[in-house]
Parts: sequence; structure tokens; C-alpha cells
Amino acid sequence: MQANPLFPAAEPVTPAVSSDRHVVSHLQQSAVFREYQAAFEATTQLPLILRQVGGFQSPMQGSKQMNPFCAIMASSSRSCAACLQLQQKVEESATAEPTTLECFAGLSESAVPVRVGEKVLGFLQTGQVLLRAPSKNQFRKTVQQLEEWKIDVSVPDLEKAYFGTRVITKPQYDSVVRLVAIFAQHLSSISNQLVVKEASAESPIMARARQYINEHRAEDISLAQVARAVNMSAFYFCKVFKKATGLTFTDYLARVRVEAVKQLLLNPHTRVSEAAFEAGFQSLSQFNRVFHRIEGESPSVYRDRIHGTS
Repeated sequence: MQANPLFPAAEPVTPAVSSDRHVVSHLQQSAVFREYQAAFEATTQLPLILRQVGGFQSPMQGSKQMNPFCAIMASSSRSCAACLQLQQKVEESATAEPTTLECFAGLSESAVPVRVGEKVLGFLQTGQVLLRAPSKNQFRKTVQQLEEWKIDVSVPDLEKAYFGTRVITKPQYDSVVRLVAIFAQHLSSISNQLVVKEASAESPIMARARQYINEHRAEDISLAQVARAVNMSAFYFCKVFKKATGLTFTDYLARVRVEAVKQLLLNPHTRVSEAAFEAGFQSLSQFNRVFHRIEGESPSVYRDRIHGTS
């Protein structure tokens, strides 16, 4: 099959990418995101979605506030491809800070990275607005572009949707994006906590397995040991556990231990090394690597930050 230049070939899914996608999935389903999304959309009348890195879905798909003009665009595969190209450009530009770009029709769309350390887990996205009043000239250019793409749409419906697009001043829109950026920081800080917590809505076997892990996290426990505790073979338990949590046993155990360390460090008199060994880490160098990978900062920086000593 010949590659379609509008749709890049899919990247191989590595275990790290799979884990990141599972984290984003947990964030998408979490109460904190859903409540913020509902409040944001009700207040601003703008869409807000959280999408995975490299996720090729129609922009704002699933949001009740999706722009009707963009919904018409999404109904055509070729015009949708143009929107996805813009989405890819936004994603490439928004690795460090919020980015706003304008589509071929003059609508602005913004993406804010949700990061853990240097890694981007996903993007909060909003927009589909005009930063200046719509004009007949801009709409005519838009229709001409659609004609060049040989896209058959109802021009009267498209015109009604286009001139009904929300118009926001740039200072107002910048403030909206800033609100999204603040929320992105919050999602970044609680991402690991949600992965461990949200994985609880599963089968009784997985509930027992998690309880056993929590009770024995300070010990040198293995997957086989947990499997025996829930009366399953190690091979089958490995498959069931990965399917239920989206994480390997090793990664899940590391995240549980990191959460335990964070709780212990709430006591300002607890040393980092003490918290690490009490949580079950056997090596400080390993602990530092794991903590930084999951939290995006060193444990000492984390402790100083929560106690306001940095």
C-alpha cells in the first residue's frame, strides 16, 4: 500500500509509549479532568480535550463545544486531513510551552503539553475560535481551497457555521490558554497518583493483588510471589495484570513505592534515604532514577518544593 502523505505512517508502539498512553487514558477518565473539562466548557463555551501524543483524531472530537464549522470539516476525509496536519504542527511546536496556530480557514487552535520532566505525556487542546471578526474575503478563500481539494460541502451551511464561529480578542484568548496551562501543570503533578489510584476499578483478583502489593511493597517481592497470593500461575497473572493496569508489574510496583515515598516526605524531618528504604527501594541510585522518571524531578527537589524550602 502506498503511503498517504497527509497521514504519516504509524510509529511502532514501544512499552514506554504504551505506558505513557495508559497514563493519559487514566487522566482522561479521572474525575478531576472530567470536572475541570465540564466547568471550563460551561464557563468559556469553548471545547477542551486531553489527547495522547500522536493521537490522530478529529480535533475536539467528543467535546460538546466542538465548533460546528470544524465539525463540517471533519466530515470530509481530505479537509479533516488538513486539520490533522495542523494538529501535528501544533504538537511539534508545543513540546515546552503552549502553542497557538491558525488553520487554513483562519481559526486558532491551541495545545498545552502535559509533561513529566522532559517527557510530554499528552496535550490539553482548546480553541477553534477566531481572533478577529470573520470576513467575506476569508470565507471566499476558504471555499476556494475546498474547491481545489474537490470537497463537496453545502456552502450555505458552511457559511452559517463559519460566521457563527466564536470571536475572542487575543488578550481574552491568551487568558483562556493560561487557565489551561495551569491545569496542565496540575495534571502533570498528579499523573502517577492517578495511575495507581484509578486502577482500582477492576476484578476482585486484581484488587487482592494490589492489596498484597501495597502490604508488602517494602519487601523484595516478585511477580511470582504476588501470583501465588492470588492463586494464579505467574505466566497467566503477568498477562492479566498488564491487561488490567496497562503497566508491567515492575513499573506498577515502582509507582506504588514512589507514592509511598511522597507520603513519607510530607514529614519535613524525614530524610530522602529513609523514605526510599522504608518504601522498599533497595538502592538509592535506582530510587533516584525511578523517582525522576515518574515525577520529573529529583526526590530532594520534590521535598524542598512541597515544604517551600527551594
